[in-house]
Amino acid sequence: MAARAPRTRLTYKAAPVRVRVPATSANLGSAFDSAGLALAWYDDIVAMVTDEPGVTVDISGEGADDLPRNHRHLVARAMLEAFDAMGGRPRGLALVTANRIPHGRGLGSSSAAIVGGIVLARALVVGGDQLLPDAEVLALAATIEGHPDNVAATLLGGFTIAWTEGVGQAHGMQPHPDIVPVVCVPTTALATKKARGLLPDTVPHADAAFNVARSALLVAAMTEDPSLLMVATDDRLHQQQRRSAMPRSLDLVAALREAGIPATVSGAGPTVLALCTHATADLVAGIAGTRFEVQRVGVDLEGATIVPLDDAVR
Repeated sequence: MAARAPRTRLTYKAAPVRVRVPATSANLGSAFDSAGLALAWYDDIVAMVTDEPGVTVDISGEGADDLPRNHRHLVARAMLEAFDAMGGRPRGLALVTANRIPHGRGLGSSSAAIVGGIVLARALVVGGDQLLPDAEVLALAATIEGHPDNVAATLLGGFTIAWTEGVGQAHGMQPHPDIVPVVCVPTTALATKKARGLLPDTVPHADAAFNVARSALLVAAMTEDPSLLMVATDDRLHQQQRRSAMPRSLDLVAALREAGIPATVSGAGPTVLALCTHATADLVAGIAGTRFEVQRVGVDLEGATIVPLDDAVR
């Protein structure tokens, strides 16, 4: 990420701006902290610069009862970081968020907030695309989030591989059209920090080699040959290590895989992602039972997108 720009006087747009940001599923089994998939399940955020000092946030949907409604809100924090990176801050901000991505379920809600905030800040500044190009948006988002996998898919859409080389970087690809994501969302949440705390500091060399081979295969499976997904999504590094925090999710992963459906824990969990075909997508609900809300979702190919204020909600 570029160094913080010197403080200057930015020119802000007077009209409000709206961004649509997708949910994401990270890891996809084998590619821990590197693979991401953007899902057609969206938060919408509207922001405008105001003359009143401070930040106000109106929240509907997920988190409406407990998220902060001031500068501590994650979207607002990301916006302020982005303004700083461009070299200035407005006097005031007003935000309206429509949150549909479940929180604490491993579907990238925090990445959606971070990327949405940065993209909004850039869109509110005249010449923002030049002051904060996409590579710097990704680097800043990864710095705020702590890892680049979810934020890469949120920003770019489609299937992404992300890595850190000083800053977060990513390469985006279009998933094979036969892949149909189905998410199984439990009613209980799981904090990412808790899930990460269950992982060991070291892993056996054989397990690392196992995942390296399958994560390499995952690129071909996701983009060229979905018949390889069962092998490519296998994992020894992080899923079973978190079983104590989400036993039902891991049981569902096992049941789906036994039925021939490639399934993984979505991100830090506890949502389960099934990478189905059109022929198998309808089978998931029967296997998941009543403890999960099962949704067949599309793949988002656009990533975070500025949309008209009157554009229909998806």
